[in-house]
Amino acid sequence: MTPEGVQELEPAPQGMSEFARVTGVFFEPKKTFQDIAARPTFLIPMILVIVFGMAYSIQIGQRIGWDRVARHQIEMSSRSQQMTPEQREQGVAVGVKIASIVQYVGPLFGVPISNLIIAGVLLGIVAGIMSAPVKFKQVFAVSAWSGLPTIIFSLLGIILMYVKNPDDFNINNPLVFNPGALMDPQTTSKFVYSLASSLDLFTFWTILLIATGLKAAAGKKLSFGGALFSVLLPWGIVVLCKAGFAGMFS
Repeated sequence: MTPEGVQELEPAPQGMSEFARVTGVFFEPKKTFQDIAARPTFLIPMILVIVFGMAYSIQIGQRIGWDRVARHQIEMSSRSQQMTPEQREQGVAVGVKIASIVQYVGPLFGVPISNLIIAGVLLGIVAGIMSAPVKFKQVFAVSAWSGLPTIIFSLLGIILMYVKNPDDFNINNPLVFNPGALMDPQTTSKFVYSLASSLDLFTFWTILLIATGLKAAAGKKLSFGGALFSVLLPWGIVVLCKAGFAGMFS
């Protein structure tokens, strides 16, 4: 066989690097999630979210103080008026102990566990109900990469801690990116406050990214509207349940 008779094999196109994916999630989400769906990975985004989440929590402890945070949470509780000064101090002490552990353990275990739950629920809806050909590793990767906006949240939150007076920092609503941040939690209905706080810019950003990723993974078998509905449905149920519990136990 002559060399002319041998068909040269073209090298397979290179996918995006992990760094390119990090920036692409923010600037080219459609292209980036197509690459993620073709080559699912999840380690880099989860490490970034965990590291920045820990940094945010640690800065709260150092700049704001978990003592101040625990005391504020007790004062905001509807049961605070029924507590004796001794009970309040005991509650503060317990809150500080719990927070000192959660600031490390929370991001470390919370991020992967939440991604597992989200991926499992979405797989059940997209693959089970809508019959779209997606795999668990694809949905899990989509969930992990869609969490990158929380890095921006953490950075803005840390900056705000050092701009504002520590007494004015609201750990429940540090950034004014949802209607709840403009409400007084002590005079507003707990149901309404919880519902308004859930309508957050970063939450909607994440929802749109997940829907983009699901669409990329399913291809023509799933429309973007269907992907968006698959995310909004469980999110809406969680938000309503959370607001309902807040209203009942306020």
